[in-house]
Amino acid sequence: MTEPAAHPRTERVDFRATSDPALHESADRGEASLLDYRQLYALWERQQWSVQDLDFSQDRRDWHERFDADERAARMYGLSSFFIGEQRVAVELGPIMRAVPDEDMRVFLCTQIADEARHVMFFDRFYSEVGILEADGLEDRLEQTSKHLNPEFNTFFDEQLHARVDRLAVEPEDTETLVEAITIYHMVAEGMLALTGQHFIIDYNERVGTLPGFVEGFTNVARDEHRHVAFGARFLRDMARRDPRYGDAIQRALAEVLPAADGVLRPKWVPAGEEGTAFYGVSVSDSRAFALQALQRRLKVIGLAAAA
Repeated sequence: MTEPAAHPRTERVDFRATSDPALHESADRGEASLLDYRQLYALWERQQWSVQDLDFSQDRRDWHERFDADERAARMYGLSSFFIGEQRVAVELGPIMRAVPDEDMRVFLCTQIADEARHVMFFDRFYSEVGILEADGLEDRLEQTSKHLNPEFNTFFDEQLHARVDRLAVEPEDTETLVEAITIYHMVAEGMLALTGQHFIIDYNERVGTLPGFVEGFTNVARDEHRHVAFGARFLRDMARRDPRYGDAIQRALAEVLPAADGVLRPKWVPAGEEGTAFYGVSVSDSRAFALQALQRRLKVIGLAAAA
C-alpha cells in the first residue's frame, strides 16, 4: 500500500505546513499539532496561486498528439469527477459557512469558498485551452463532462451531502447536522476522494512526463485540499471534545456515506466487488487502502476509533 506520508510531494514543507494529520506518521498514534482557525487563515494568505499563470501549451500537444482515443477516454473519467466535484462543493459551502459557531471558523471558510471557485476555474481553463471538449462555456463543459460520472458520485454529492446542506440552510443552529456535513465534506469528499485521486493522478503524470501545466495546477489544488481537511480535523476534534453526541454524529455520517464513497473510488468500467485498475495503473484495493489510511489517521487525531 502507498503510504500517504512517504511521497516526496507530501513531504514538502508547504504541504506539511497545513497540519493535515494524514501527512504525519505521528497521527497513527493519535498525535498531531493542529493549526487553529486563525493560523489556517494566515496560511491561506501565504499559499496563494493563480490559474492564469499556468501554461497549458504542452498539455494540449500531449492530449491531441500523444494520447490515443482510449487513453483520452480513460483520463476523462478521472478528470470529470474532479471538475464536477469542485463545482458541487463550491455551491455547498455557503450554508456550512453561515452555520459554524465561531467567527474565526467563518472567516476561514470564506477563504475555502474562494479556493473552490479557483479550482473550478482551473479545470475550466484546462479543458478549454487543451481542447478536451467541444463545448461553449463553463456550464456546457460541466454538462458534457457530467456524463462520465458513475451513479455513486451522484448519490454521494447530490443526495447525502446535499441533504445536510439543505437542512443547514433552513436550520443553521442544528449543530449535529453541521458536524455531519463537515464530516462528509472535509473528511470524505476532500480527505478521501479528492486527495486520493490527486495523489495517484499527479504521481502518474510526473512519472510518464505528461501534462506539466495540469500537474503544476493540480498540485496547488491538492495543497489547498490538505489545508481544508486540516480545518475539518480541527473543527471535528473541537466538537467531539465538547460533547460526545458530536462524536456520534461523525460516526453516523461516515457509516452512511462510506459505501457510496467507495463506489466513487471505483472506476466506472470496474464492476462492484471486482478488482480492477484506473488508467494510472493503481488497483481499486490500493486506492481504497490509501484513502482509508488517511481517514484513520484523521479520526485518531479527532479522538475517534478508526473506520473499518
